[in-house]
Amino acid sequence: MAQVRNKQVLLKNYVIGFPKESDMEIVEGSITLKVPEGSSDVVLLKNLYLSCDPYMRLLMYKDTPVSLGFHYSPGSPLTAFGVSKVVESGDPNYKKDDLVWGVTKWEEYSLVPSAQILFKIDHTDVPLSYYTGILGMPGITAYGGFFELGCPKKGEKVFVSAASGAVGQLVGQFAKLTGCYVVGSAGSQEKVDILKNKLGFDEAFNYKEESNLDAALKRYFPEGIDIYFENVGGKTLDAVLLNMRSHGRIPVCGMISQYNLSQAEGVTNMAYLIYKEIKMQGFIVSQFYPLYPKFLEFILPHIREGKIAYVEDIVEGLESGPAALVGLFSGQNFGKKVLAIAPQ
Repeated sequence: MAQVRNKQVLLKNYVIGFPKESDMEIVEGSITLKVPEGSSDVVLLKNLYLSCDPYMRLLMYKDTPVSLGFHYSPGSPLTAFGVSKVVESGDPNYKKDDLVWGVTKWEEYSLVPSAQILFKIDHTDVPLSYYTGILGMPGITAYGGFFELGCPKKGEKVFVSAASGAVGQLVGQFAKLTGCYVVGSAGSQEKVDILKNKLGFDEAFNYKEESNLDAALKRYFPEGIDIYFENVGGKTLDAVLLNMRSHGRIPVCGMISQYNLSQAEGVTNMAYLIYKEIKMQGFIVSQFYPLYPKFLEFILPHIREGKIAYVEDIVEGLESGPAALVGLFSGQNFGKKVLAIAPQ
């Protein structure tokens, strides 16, 4: 039984306010590359790529408000989505060298319940890192949230906040493929340029340069918004509600502006849900997992034909993990933030 080094990123303490790199620590342990004898429901994984996502901040609260089937505790490795190779499996559904994506840990090797593996990876003609993003959790989030809850129709007007992020960049492109007019907001001119010149948004603006979000939205949507894909919350949501059209839809994917606040910002224009008969619905990505085969049929041809682009921000090694995660909350990422852990 070979015993090897196993570098890990641990949570040091539960977090209050904005996370800091010092809230996490990198330790070097060891692991035996063998599934425990008689275990039929665990799999030993070598992690290749790990996903870095805003929801991870919510799991750093002692009393986390979300239920994703896993939680964080001080002294334990962070848990997240990732792309892995099977080293050994007690579960007959998986064999050595299978490539999989699902829920793993921020470490080099992980022994996980096989139920945490979501899907085998059968299509390897695209970058494996895509299974942390466009072909992974963010991809099915964008697909399910936009098509199933947004119910877009050709010609409708779509606004996407945090539009250069892992999910937002896809929602905008899905909207264009549907024949919609789409505008995105982001936090820098460089991100605005990417939205318009690489990702095909009709328009985009830097929200940090807009002193009046209501006026900005009226400038880009003089006839109002049919679908708002919500990633930000707070003041952005408040301004959007004033600019929704009758029978508009708001799929609520995230509210990154609120995750680090001890007291959440109030939204004052909720009555417009009544006045405009707006449907606003939150969702958790797991409800769309049954759509994954259909999603792959939809998106893989678009990727192969170059009709959908995807911007990744890849950093090397677990050592880069704490800074990468903290950087999400100051807008330092360009696209999907990924940790590259090991070559295949």
